[in-house]
Amino acid sequence: MAGEPAFFELGVQDPERARTFYGALFGWTFQPAPAGVGFTISTRGVPGGVHGADAGASPYLFFCVDDLDAAVHQVLELGGTVDDYPFWEEEEPASVTARGWFRLCRDDQGSAFGLYQPQDA
Repeated sequence: MAGEPAFFELGVQDPERARTFYGALFGWTFQPAPAGVGFTISTRGVPGGVHGADAGASPYLFFCVDDLDAAVHQVLELGGTVDDYPFWEEEEPASVTARGWFRLCRDDQGSAFGLYQPQDA
């Protein structure tokens, strides 16, 4: 399970426009995000999300880990960086634990990626 792509996040300016665009392009279905900001995305494969006020952003890919704290520690040991705050910090704690926990990171060359620990791990 560790290291498998687990979740993707699209940053866009307008989540409603993204829902129309990506829904028509890929046939994805969208549900309002638990915090009421953006959407969760259902695909035939890896689930995703879309958030606004992030025009021109590159997609974030989150890799599954069994122990988020241990993975964060290893990223730092390998020369990478980890954002100071958890991804989804603005959401209610109950909605975060319903899905799991996320952290945004950069590798030792500055490339962005995310770590994800499922709620049941």
